[in-house]
Amino acid sequence: MKSPQALTLIVALVFAIAVYFLAGSVFELNNISVAVVAFVCAFVAPLVGKANGTSQEADTTITTLYVGNLPYRANEAAVRELFSEYGQVQSVRLMKDKHTGKRRGFGFVEISSTDAEKAISELNDSEFQQRTLKVREAKERPERSAEE
Repeated sequence: MKSPQALTLIVALVFAIAVYFLAGSVFELNNISVAVVAFVCAFVAPLVGKANGTSQEADTTITTLYVGNLPYRANEAAVRELFSEYGQVQSVRLMKDKHTGKRRGFGFVEISSTDAEKAISELNDSEFQQRTLKVREAKERPERSAEE
């Protein structure tokens, strides 16, 4: 998958080439002025779209929530379904013991920042599959030293 910046650049270059040939045939301008107009239009157009709020990628920030006291039988799909009632869920990771492979009863949900507070207030201390959930914003994990 290409990055949005690379895709924007490709679209801008295709647009610039199209404007170059169309403007050169319609208007009697010299090649340098047509090229300048084409490239300016190609790179200004995406910026105008972002300024008007049409770009969704800049508007979406993600918050990671810690979800504790999960039932051991809960799976990612069930947790995703629960949290999706309160916002757009990006990912769900339920932690497992690396030796046994069994779930450890907690995990992390990445949700849009605008919906995170609502999810916390609605789901913290709520019951899910006969367990009382603990939901809060996740803390940054401290860096591990090489000796551990």
